[in-house]
Amino acid sequence: MSAPTTSLERTFGLGVGLYLEQLEWKACISVHAKAAAHVFASRYPCMPWRHLAMNDGRAYRVLVVDDEQPARMRLRELMDADPDVAETIEAVNGLDAVEAILQRQPDVVFLDVQMPGLDGLGVIETIGIERMPVTIFVTAFDQHAVRAFEAAAIDYVLKPYGDERIEAAFTRAKARLDDRQVREFGDSVLKLLEDRRTDKPFLDRIVVRERDKTELIRVDLIDCIESAGVYVALHVGSQRIIHRAALGELIGRLDPRRFVRVHRSTVINIDSILHLEPATHGEFDLVLRGGQRVHVSRTFRPLLEARLGQGL
Repeated sequence: MSAPTTSLERTFGLGVGLYLEQLEWKACISVHAKAAAHVFASRYPCMPWRHLAMNDGRAYRVLVVDDEQPARMRLRELMDADPDVAETIEAVNGLDAVEAILQRQPDVVFLDVQMPGLDGLGVIETIGIERMPVTIFVTAFDQHAVRAFEAAAIDYVLKPYGDERIEAAFTRAKARLDDRQVREFGDSVLKLLEDRRTDKPFLDRIVVRERDKTELIRVDLIDCIESAGVYVALHVGSQRIIHRAALGELIGRLDPRRFVRVHRSTVINIDSILHLEPATHGEFDLVLRGGQRVHVSRTFRPLLEARLGQGL
């Protein structure tokens, strides 16, 4: 049942409707104005401006993920020239892409497959297929990658970009935003990820080289991993083991069903969580079996909730 409307709300709604109508007529309506229109339209369906929030015309937020600046600039130029695009965001690596997707919630992502550290498919495994925006993969010519995309019926573009190919892929991405096609896309990406896991299984040991010895650290014993510049700190019980590897690189080799990123610089083993303690502003800390306390940032809280399958 819709909420009852007062004369003030009807007047306010009409005023907002006229204002949005003017903005849309000028083709400069913002993403936030659209979101506001959706909120008002869902609460007050009888308002005369409901069609503005529910029609097919919309302004898209696009994320471009590529470690090569010329490639990002070229895609940005093409997106900025598209009248349907309200905002173009850039990310230079996989970790930045994860943060941008969680914070900015883009509609469409151009995702480079081959990036150092956390690559394109690693981004999807970190976010989770069900939370990913519609995605267009970007790749340099690679016979294996191209065959994999074509076998899974996934849209991709090859470097160097051709304007017509980008425009066609973006047009298909916009059409894919309906629920049925998003589900089909998710099934296709899932198949691709399963194939990759077969080709490149997740680590069950991490080789840590020291001056006088080389250790094999069992992954299931690691409580959490912290970024320390070009190194990571592996917390195993009371031990803190330094390993020369970038956090983004290591995340891409770990099973996302076990390891979840809860902060820009921290990944935790889901099996190591003992309990949660409230912190400030709706945030909380995790207490792990090794005694570590790890703060969960609001940005990455959805990843933990998605892994647990329930809210916190």
